[in-house]
Amino acid sequence: MREQEALTADGFDDCSLGLVERFGMSPIYCYDKTKMIKKIIEQDGMTIEEANEHFDFNIVGSWVGEGTPCFLTPTSI
Repeated sequence: MREQEALTADGFDDCSLGLVERFGMSPIYCYDKTKMIKKIIEQDGMTIEEANEHFDFNIVGSWVGEGTPCFLTPTSI
């Protein structure tokens, strides 16, 4: 297995939760989706609907290889 570089989401360092480890795969960064949406709203003046659409299309929809980050939606059980 070749080590892949864990890529980051530019401008969202403060939304990072850490690295996710997966069997047989290189670690990837994981981000808090809720914090990212709030940051998009505050920085870009978008509505929550616009921020969610931007997030889905431009962030989650941006596959850049095996090192692409993952995004967690916090929940409680």
